[in-house]
Amino acid sequence: MTPWLTVVGIGEDGFKGLGKNARHALLKASRIIGAQRQLDLLPACIRGERQLWPSPFSLEPVLTRRGESICVLASGDPMFFGVGASLARQVASDEMLILPAPSSCSLAAARMGWPLQDVVTLSVVARPVAALNAQLASGQRLLVLSNDGRSPAAIAALLRERGYGPSRLTVLEHLGGEAERRVDGTAGDWNNDAMADLNLIAIDCIAEPNAPRLSRLAGLPDSAFKHDGQLTKRDVRAITLARLAPMPGELLWDVGAGSGSIGIEWMRTHPSCRALAIEADDGRQRLIEHNRDALGVPGLQLIRGRAPQALEGLERPDAIFIGGGVTREGVLETCWAALKPGGRLIANAVTLQSEMTLMAWREQHGGELTRIHIAQAQPLGDFDTWRQALPITVLDLTKPHAP
Repeated sequence: MTPWLTVVGIGEDGFKGLGKNARHALLKASRIIGAQRQLDLLPACIRGERQLWPSPFSLEPVLTRRGESICVLASGDPMFFGVGASLARQVASDEMLILPAPSSCSLAAARMGWPLQDVVTLSVVARPVAALNAQLASGQRLLVLSNDGRSPAAIAALLRERGYGPSRLTVLEHLGGEAERRVDGTAGDWNNDAMADLNLIAIDCIAEPNAPRLSRLAGLPDSAFKHDGQLTKRDVRAITLARLAPMPGELLWDVGAGSGSIGIEWMRTHPSCRALAIEADDGRQRLIEHNRDALGVPGLQLIRGRAPQALEGLERPDAIFIGGGVTREGVLETCWAALKPGGRLIANAVTLQSEMTLMAWREQHGGELTRIHIAQAQPLGDFDTWRQALPITVLDLTKPHAP
């Protein structure tokens, strides 16, 4: 099949910076769709009808004209946080030709002298700035696509708040064009409130001496979470996440989420991991909302309600953690029915009643029971002694595939 759709990546240097194939595609296209800034880069010799993307954004102008000779303009590399990635989910690969230009991150890495494979690339275009929190570590280098001219100041404020005020910031405006400009500073003294809307931020992360150390591995300090006491504690949380075994792209149900710690740590393991936190208590819902932003996973979805009723109609999960409510009628049954074949179900119990429920479930469905005993050294007069926490019983089982 001859592609009817061509996606052309165009840089700040405009039409003159395009290759032969991209120029030819634009010259023969009957319709060219793009943002106003991109369409303005085209010369008068391009005769195809020019059309702006609708607001709010939609692919409808392209998809409803399937088969016509259409060009879509994108900034730089269309497959890097661009419209090409969105179109690829709707249009077969043999119907579409993608002609990329250098991405803004490639240009920024060249300007900074940073090996691109050693840099974390992020976008805050129509995305929460809080997503940066999961990437902060001293020595880490970030390239961040800005939403607009206010993004650098917002990111500098976030870095200061998280204890990364000494971090070096470089804002690169209009990369690759005649108006290209570079502004350097640190997060701690950043006072440039308005930059060009088209900018990228290069961040060399430097932590203050007392900045929290928040590893991507499971088992964040309990102090990293705001909670009302309803929190899976650090050591139990690390054991639980190890048994849940998150893999890229998988979805977790965190049932009876409390402060959301399990779902949050699940999502921190990989950018493509997703989680639904099911919680009925209003106060804990607010804690989850705070914690997910503070720890860099604003995409965690909060389901306001109580299991099992709140589980109806949710996307089927790859793994389920039940931290509370296992004795409630229908919770285990509903979770087990929704779990994908091969999925993992982990349930923790503290009370005798919930432990007996897990034991009965194991007799029916199999799995492994483990009891966790944790003690911490605490003062006893002039000496120290071990203070035993309540033991935790863990049910760990995998749903079999159909024969």
